Amino acid sequence: MTATLDRTALTDAVPAPATSPADVLRRAREAGVQVVDVRFTDLPGTWQHFSLPLASVSEATFAEGLGFDGSSIRGFQAINESDMLLMPDPTTAFVDPCLQVPTLSLTCDIVDPVSGAPYSRDPRYVARKAEMFLRASGVATAAYFGPEAEFYIFNSVRFDQNAHEAYYHIDSEEGIWNSGTNSGPNLGHRPRHKEGYFPVPPVDRLQDLRSRIMLALIASGIEVEVQHHEVGTAGQAEIDMRFSTLTRMADQIMMYKYIVKNVCHQHGYTATFMPKPMFGDNGSGMHVHMSLWNADTNLFFDEAGYALLSETARWYIGGLIRHAPALLALAAPTTNSYRRLVPGFEAPINLMYSQRNRSAICRIPMYSKSPKGKRVEFRAPDPSSNPYLTFAALLMAGLDGIRNRIEPPEPMDVDLYELEPAERAHVKSTPGSLADALRALEGDHAFLLEGGVFTPDLIRTWIDYKRTREVDPIALRPHPHEFFLYYDC
Repeated sequence: MTATLDRTALTDAVPAPATSPADVLRRAREAGVQVVDVRFTDLPGTWQHFSLPLASVSEATFAEGLGFDGSSIRGFQAINESDMLLMPDPTTAFVDPCLQVPTLSLTCDIVDPVSGAPYSRDPRYVARKAEMFLRASGVATAAYFGPEAEFYIFNSVRFDQNAHEAYYHIDSEEGIWNSGTNSGPNLGHRPRHKEGYFPVPPVDRLQDLRSRIMLALIASGIEVEVQHHEVGTAGQAEIDMRFSTLTRMADQIMMYKYIVKNVCHQHGYTATFMPKPMFGDNGSGMHVHMSLWNADTNLFFDEAGYALLSETARWYIGGLIRHAPALLALAAPTTNSYRRLVPGFEAPINLMYSQRNRSAICRIPMYSKSPKGKRVEFRAPDPSSNPYLTFAALLMAGLDGIRNRIEPPEPMDVDLYELEPAERAHVKSTPGSLADALRALEGDHAFLLEGGVFTPDLIRTWIDYKRTREVDPIALRPHPHEFFLYYDC
């Protein structure tokens, strides 16, 4: 018989930064926890884990670490140096809302067991170094991040690729293509292509499911601001978390993706964070809102500036735009990402900034005139990215802009897709493929190496991994649409 789990007893107290291992273990026992699950993020950005009985975890575990094979993890160690240690971070503890057996989750840092040094390819360590670099720079005491990670919820997905066939098949009870199906009662009420923002039920069939996800996020200690249907038919969704500091928000993105997928799975659905799973409708982005603060002062606000932006904010934007092609190798890191980053569909491909304008790569939201609400939204990233590396890279690009006072192009408050050809010629665009973005990163990464935040080894490993595991395999395989184009050639 499964023990009764008092989730509130743990989640109310654990997220506090001062939480100690002793506090975590005491509250876990009081809450009826039976299993401790330790989790970490591989280089591409996927959570990995293993579990221990609660009785096997002591305060010493937090200091001594837990061993694992680093050679079996993507982007990590060679087999001759495979032994690594996980160091659980007690401030990340939460009761998993998706599991039936009462389970405490702990996010871990990674160290070398021989030297005791933090592991340079640990994405979470990169994020923590970026925050340390910010404080050491004297520019600000904290950077706040607020990502908007979109996703699709489908009823079914099938896909395969082999020597004689390649296909994918998606289905959704909400998909507009099912308006004519006759396999049973058809009740209609589906969002048409690009009309999923914001019809009420029954057109929005996923309201209760998104609410269940939202409540599971809240139960895990994440502060949620809003949930809603997104533009795409067939179940595109968004649930927004309240902004937080860089590393904490990257932790929360990993929790978010895990909880979204698992709550959907439990209810007979499948969720995907692929940037462009479906042709002809909106892709899923992860617009990232950012601001820099000194204590209680938002450094991005100036009531006399364009869109109420300070010089600091403008230079930060200048750094983002200057380094955007290289940034996208980390922030839009899949071949599928560039099916989304095309003209139309609100795709932010234009290397410009603007207030309110969703066709620019940097948008300045104008919902509020409050100094506390002033922020920069970088719209090109997508949720296939590793949030630790993406947020760290965005911060480093912005700080490079501030340090070198990089001026962005003049803001353009027009629909950039509707420009005349002569005007359009002066507006630069994002890279057209992952291969292009990787070449940009290869030639422009000195700003990432400042303060040792990223290392040459990590950059080289990332580029090699993406080329050999993703770009080259896609290039070698026939595409189904090529048969439509060329079979009769």
